[in-house]
Order: sequence, then structure tokens, then C-alpha cells
Amino acid sequence: MSEAGAPGGFGGGGGFGGGPRGPRRDFDRGGRGRDDREPRGPMSVKARLRAKARKKARKAAKKKGSFNRKKVCRFCAEPRTGIDYKDPKGLRYFVTETGKLIPSRISGNCASHQREIAVAIKRARHLALLPFASQHAG
Repeated sequence: MSEAGAPGGFGGGGGFGGGPRGPRRDFDRGGRGRDDREPRGPMSVKARLRAKARKKARKAAKKKGSFNRKKVCRFCAEPRTGIDYKDPKGLRYFVTETGKLIPSRISGNCASHQREIAVAIKRARHLALLPFASQHAG
């Protein structure tokens, strides 16, 4: 038992017993729809405005057509462009201003080329061709 007397740690209400919102029912989803939800209390003015803004944004995104183009690995599409640790200009595209590697979900690289880029960046950093981090303010 924690100091507040609730089972489990970190104040979430515990495991399967049920927390501040009652017993957990997420394991039994049988046929529950929107109409079967428990009624909520009245919404505040701020919450109503936020919900309205979210609805408006979803509608605008649907109308405009969201930008969900599939990213293609540039190294698979253009096999002639190789990954080389001796090319810091080419590698800088895959490093943020703070020196972190840009993840493949953002850069669009496939897994094998992302690994090659990571190794090349680490080698270039070790040989002082790329900085480990940006310029320090101190």
C-alpha cells in the first residue's frame, strides 16, 4: 500500500481493482457505442470553445485534403547517391540543429539506409567532420 492508502504506486488508482473513475471495463468492449457512454457533466465555456475549434480544424483538414504522401527513401530511389562518412554536407541533412539524428519517419529513409546513415554520422563525428552538438552558448 502506498502512503495514501490506495493500492499500487504512482497514484493512478492501482491495477485491476478500479481507480477514481470506478472499475476498469476496457477489457470488455462488447458492443459499446457512443450512445452507451455515461453522461458527462455540463461543459465549461472554455471546453466548449476548444471542442468547437477542434471540429472546425478537422472539417478544414478534410475539405483541404491533408498532406499524407508516402515518403520514399532517397537512397533506394536513386541508387547512385551513396552514403559516405566523408561527405559532411550530405550528412547534415539528417542531423538537427542540436546535433540529434533525424528519425526515419521524418526523413523518409528505409530501415537499412537509416542504419547506414547513423553509422556514417557517428564516424564523421568521431573524425571531427561533423560536430557532436551545435555551438555552445557558454
